[in-house]
Amino acid sequence: MTAVDVLQLQEVPTPKISQPHQVLLALKAAGVNPIDTKIRKRGTFYPEQMPAILGCDGAGIVEAVGAAVQDFRPGDEVYFCNGGLGKAGTGNYAEYALIEADYLAHKPKSLSFAEAAAVPLVLITAWEALYDRARLQSGQSVLIHGGAGGVGHVAIQLAKLKGAKVYTTVGNSDKERLVRQLGADYPILYKQTDFVSAILQQTAGKGVDVAFDTVGGETFGQTCRAVRVYGDMVTILEPTGSWKEARDRNLRISLELMLTPALMGLPEAQKYQTEILRQGARLIDEKKLTIHLSQTFPLAAAISAHQLLETGSVTGKIALIID
Repeated sequence: MTAVDVLQLQEVPTPKISQPHQVLLALKAAGVNPIDTKIRKRGTFYPEQMPAILGCDGAGIVEAVGAAVQDFRPGDEVYFCNGGLGKAGTGNYAEYALIEADYLAHKPKSLSFAEAAAVPLVLITAWEALYDRARLQSGQSVLIHGGAGGVGHVAIQLAKLKGAKVYTTVGNSDKERLVRQLGADYPILYKQTDFVSAILQQTAGKGVDVAFDTVGGETFGQTCRAVRVYGDMVTILEPTGSWKEARDRNLRISLELMLTPALMGLPEAQKYQTEILRQGARLIDEKKLTIHLSQTFPLAAAISAHQLLETGSVTGKIALIID
């Protein structure tokens, strides 16, 4: 396990446009996500290309564009989820970044750069999990674990926009208040109440139509008991424990990893994720979707941001301010 002090502030050359579809950004903020701390601990996906710049989410101002770029011009404010997995020339804990134009979306006008940088990864994850994997429909019920967390608090809102009834687990009364504000119908304080029993009681023993696991560990196996027969179960983590309940209930199990398009070099899938960001920006500016940014740190204090995130008690999102 790599200590947090492996993060070091260093001078690197400013990237230069070398391809016609590239956009040079002056970054103003970067989102901080659990994948960043995991990469720091375990090593990057490209260990031969060290040192690495972390950070998948970013928001900033277009500085220059390649000859073939049509949708962006210098001065445009944008946000995106790209890079940060250790590949040379990528990463957003930095002052500048080069991004393919296809992977950029115009920033929500109503958000600060820090708020915008906190959106992409969690929005794409929640959107793909609920809308694409579980195929959530109006009138269905959904259990969202960790409803006050980064992915969870966005998932609650997306589920409500679809017309679903939302149950969610939270760790304390402050988080309960937040998820109620976001539209959750039935928060469950999981430290005090067995969430499976609560769900079965509320659904006349049937269980929810859809469950979304953002927590992992034993939660996956436990949650299967709270999903109706022939229901849907989606997890963003590698499932552990027994699958017997899932098999007995004939659940449709889906795995969600929004990084797959980047890791496997799937440009069309990355373009689809950019479209999610375009739709998300519209929903945000229409006041139908909000992002809860709990704390910001200057870029030089990335260590402190990682330490806070690793406490496991963060509400919403954290971002780095790049000045």
